Amino acid sequence: MSFTAMELMICCAARELEDGKTVAVGTGLPCAAAMLAQRTHAPNLVIMFEAGGVAPQLPTMPVSVGDSTTFHRAVMATSMADVMQFCQRGMVDYTFLSGAQIDPYGNLNSTFIGGTHDKPKVRLPGSGGANDLASFCWRTLIVMKHDAKKFAAKLDFLTTPGYLTGPGAREAAGLLSGTGPHRVITDLCVLDFAPATKRMRVKSLHPGKTLEQIRAATGFELEACDPLTTTVEPNEEQLRILRTEVDPGRYILGRAC
Repeated sequence: MSFTAMELMICCAARELEDGKTVAVGTGLPCAAAMLAQRTHAPNLVIMFEAGGVAPQLPTMPVSVGDSTTFHRAVMATSMADVMQFCQRGMVDYTFLSGAQIDPYGNLNSTFIGGTHDKPKVRLPGSGGANDLASFCWRTLIVMKHDAKKFAAKLDFLTTPGYLTGPGAREAAGLLSGTGPHRVITDLCVLDFAPATKRMRVKSLHPGKTLEQIRAATGFELEACDPLTTTVEPNEEQLRILRTEVDPGRYILGRAC
């Protein structure tokens, strides 16, 4: 079956979510991935929304983190303070983030582009809860479009910590050992982080993409895993669930990456 880049990215993200684990999500692609995982290989996945919905059984795609569907048949209808407390206590396995820029160590910028903090060329939304989630959840899944402006050697502003400056830097900053970026999922490939250096590297190429194409779309030197694999394509059942159960209104599937 044919599929779009958005559908491939959602399926890649869903595969990372294991049965019985916990994940803090927002709306959009992360929510679609969590819903797909829950309907396929991870029925006991615990989904959390920052507005306070804990372990809902999502009937449809919510339009916001405070949508009434994020509390549908939930275990708890609580508050943002409680959800953030769960993260701080080490109870949340995965979270999803994105940003305007990402550097080789998985640090993210969602504050400004160009100029200075007081006089930026482009003012962005800022952290929201991104810094908290990346600091305290065990594994961060980052989803973003792949181009050289976004994949930058140096951020204009560090909003959200990845591995900071490399091995040991998170721990030196007071963050718990074992936490940090886990995967970066783009419209070209899936990337992970080398254990020894904590630098980003290509883990799998999406069908039809080349390593040269990915390196040309990256603003820093990028290594690759050995062996370098090809991303598994969505199967017919995953696409059916995505299109008919997760997002029949095409709120997410109708978007470009």
